[in-house]
Amino acid sequence: MILTDLGSYTDLFSEYTELRVQENRTLNVSIVNGDVMGNSRSASSGVSARTFSKGLWGFASNPIIDDENIRKVIRAATRNSQFLAGKENRTGYILPSSPGRSSEDFSTKKSRLSQKEIIDFMMEIDGRIDGKCSRVVSRTSVLQLLDMEKSLLTSDGSSAYSMIPRTMLYISLSTEHDGEPVQLFNVYGGLGQFEDLFSTPEVLFGKLDEHYEHLIRKAEGIHPDSGIKECILDADLAGILSHEAIGHTTEADGVRGGSVAGDYMDQQVASPLVSLVDFASEALGKICPIPVFIDDEGTVAEDAVIIDNGILKRFMHNKESSAYFNARATGNARAYRFSDEPIIRMRNTAILPGKSKLEDMIASVDDGYYLMKPSNGEADSTSEFMFGVVQGYEIKKGRLGRAIRDTTISGVAFDMLKTITAVSDDMKWSNAGMCGKKQLIPVGMGGPAVKCRINIGGK
Repeated sequence: MILTDLGSYTDLFSEYTELRVQENRTLNVSIVNGDVMGNSRSASSGVSARTFSKGLWGFASNPIIDDENIRKVIRAATRNSQFLAGKENRTGYILPSSPGRSSEDFSTKKSRLSQKEIIDFMMEIDGRIDGKCSRVVSRTSVLQLLDMEKSLLTSDGSSAYSMIPRTMLYISLSTEHDGEPVQLFNVYGGLGQFEDLFSTPEVLFGKLDEHYEHLIRKAEGIHPDSGIKECILDADLAGILSHEAIGHTTEADGVRGGSVAGDYMDQQVASPLVSLVDFASEALGKICPIPVFIDDEGTVAEDAVIIDNGILKRFMHNKESSAYFNARATGNARAYRFSDEPIIRMRNTAILPGKSKLEDMIASVDDGYYLMKPSNGEADSTSEFMFGVVQGYEIKKGRLGRAIRDTTISGVAFDMLKTITAVSDDMKWSNAGMCGKKQLIPVGMGGPAVKCRINIGGK
């Protein structure tokens, strides 16, 4: 448990000040073909302060959390901002204030397992794959646990504590077909600690069997025909597209840097069926994968409706960008480590569900593809993107056909979104990834399936 009572340090707040104490705890276990190849546990903790003087920021941090060093950090940050303000005076630059109080702890109430018990769990999973999946020639299981615990106090009245855990199990299976390796991975887990998400290995057995079945179908599958095709992007692909190609272009610092979204405010950028939201802590009555209640600048977090019925309506902001754009702060300032300054980051970005049934969407496609799982990819400030696709099926006359081999999709997101003609009525989330904008940080992404026209690669 980190230090949570920071109120005794307010006497040192001579400028606008943010004081944060944080600890990140990680556990990583990897097993390859029955051998434990990785087994580590680590913790990184410290204190940081950020101050704002006449339009300029000062920052300081220290890995030692005690009274003396907390005071030193506050004083150092204050000196830094005042020094910069003496070089470049931006008087009149007033930060908005939306303070709040919050205490959110998602720690398990169950007894914690030892590292050996977790490894035994992983070995049982590995043994199940080895015994039941006869055509698998190589198997890798990687468990990554992350607990992010923070305590924050700001001079404008915010006080927040959070302990947000994430448990992810990555499993990759490989087989061979005609002398060529074929691989398929899947990710299990989400918000919560290990004991809450994986009570016994048996809870994963059915999903592992399904994973293996998709692998064999992929091995016996085909390469898709290249070109512009009518496709259905399942939630994982729609989610990464929303995050990478739309979300990053609508972060206000990116807009200030020249993102194409800066020219599109209040214009139609997508089909009227599309509404895209960066959720703060709750979506459709359920807690988000990465809940943010008060951000790392002390702003009460609220949902940012980026696209509303096809119209671009909002950017994501921190305090500084909301002052610059004369917009409401959304609570999108986040920092990964104690030594990181908070910057504008997404939280849980997704397209809202529509009214169509996935099976009806598939039935409406005469010749196209159902694309299910992405690998890595990239997008730029013009919203041009390219993503890998590692799992999917052809659609012929409204029915799923053969599996397809690894391929890619590409295009310009703001153009592709205008081709969407159906949005499914369900919603799926993933928080398996780490967004890499300047500093790593967990993010949630997802949504429904969407029917669109998109450029797909061939062999």
